Amino acid sequence: MNILHIDSSIQGELSISRRLSAAITARLAAAGDNTVVYRDLARDPLPQFSADVAAALQQPPPASHVDAPVDACRVAQAVDELLAADTIVLGAPMCNFSVPTQLKSWLDAIAVPGKTFSYRPDGVQGLLGDKRVIVASARGGIYSAGSPAAAAEHHETYLRAFFGFLGVTRFEVIRAEGTKIGEDIATRAVADAMAQIALLEAA
Repeated sequence: MNILHIDSSIQGELSISRRLSAAITARLAAAGDNTVVYRDLARDPLPQFSADVAAALQQPPPASHVDAPVDACRVAQAVDELLAADTIVLGAPMCNFSVPTQLKSWLDAIAVPGKTFSYRPDGVQGLLGDKRVIVASARGGIYSAGSPAAAAEHHETYLRAFFGFLGVTRFEVIRAEGTKIGEDIATRAVADAMAQIALLEAA
């Protein structure tokens, strides 16, 4: 199995989403003969999607990487990593009710007509239905269903809708919530998330 491990938090060693995504990847990788590709979007962010990058990606592959715009090559590499993966582990902290800008750039990069989805006369069809996505979610507040702030949750719902658009049906979330409210709540939230990780199916 090929695992693509993505982190996007800017918090470094203090990041809870990084702790969770690392634990998820370790759990999956320990189950058999697996290959892990790691991408840190905070330390090495993809370029903002632009008209030039989009145009370059629509052209036939250049004869050599020297002939291609650097930004387009980096975006194309991110798409290739995604297509080669069987499972995507996505470290995704909530940032201002949604995902960090670094993660949004990666999501923009991988939404490619003809590769990850296609337009058809009867509508759009996602092309990633054979992949599994596991989101390591961390939230400073409480935004789950039934909470007073639930209407402001544009984080996990956005990711579920995005990957659903790309055809993903195996979408799972491991969540630590309320991590900025108090130390006791954060400790319990992380412990509960780690317990869920220990029960994850390997494939």
